Amino acid sequence: MFDFLKKIFAPLTPHSAREYRYFAGYGVVCAFLVALDQWTKIIVERTFVLYESKKVIDGFFSLTYVVNKGAAWGILSGKWYILLGIAALALAGCIFFFRKITENYPERVAAVALLVSGIIGNSIDRIWRGAVVDFFDCYIQIGEKIYHWPVFNVADIAICCGVGIYILSNLFRKEKKDA
Repeated sequence: MFDFLKKIFAPLTPHSAREYRYFAGYGVVCAFLVALDQWTKIIVERTFVLYESKKVIDGFFSLTYVVNKGAAWGILSGKWYILLGIAALALAGCIFFFRKITENYPERVAAVALLVSGIIGNSIDRIWRGAVVDFFDCYIQIGEKIYHWPVFNVADIAICCGVGIYILSNLFRKEKKDA
């Protein structure tokens, strides 16, 4: 019944046609996510005033235009050169150690593609905008009290999904035995 899943998640043979198809597919996904990230940020910049918020789901979700000159929760705020250096190292690590970190598992290739697209999307912001544009605002309102999650963007979603997929893959894949 689940033979098709076994085929999809079967390890990729290095330098095979199947591997190249996966790489090409994930390359397209990566490019699409970077484009989607930048497109959504341009729309937010053109249609919102900084700090403007529009409720989508009352008491839970809004679109709020903010900029972040740091990383998550404003860490290293104003230290764009350090953040770009970390991004460059992470990107280089993803590329240079690609086969080692993916172990030729398709879901790990997808995870790295998501990570790379998120890194590129937020790095573009740091270079051309001077700060990362965020706009997805999730919160829970209980009475008068509001509990906020940090505002985020498409690149942040890609990074979190990539890390999540990679962790799940490591939890559920059997360890490879070194010969």
